[in-house]
Amino acid sequence: MDSQIAELLIDIEAQLRQLGQWEKIPPEADALASTQPFCVDTLRLPQWLQFVFLPTLYLMLEEAQELPHGCGIAPMAEEYFRGTGLFSSELVATLVKVDELLS
Repeated sequence: MDSQIAELLIDIEAQLRQLGQWEKIPPEADALASTQPFCVDTLRLPQWLQFVFLPTLYLMLEEAQELPHGCGIAPMAEEYFRGTGLFSSELVATLVKVDELLS
């Protein structure tokens, strides 16, 4: 399962880049320290994926830590991208796969 998750994380990064949602400059440390789910009070969802979700899971994989049991990112992504005009269906489908593997 770890290799499947790693491949999906790479896909998420590639899809964020294709959508023009990959940022070169990280948010301020206080924005990353939010205690709200998905850092909704300080970050946009693509920022959360890039600067919180991806690095956290990569680190867990590298350190052979147990991955989370339960994940529900795809519904949040569907809601976030609804009405944006961005072709996000591939990203959402990848997040569905992550949700399924971690649930």
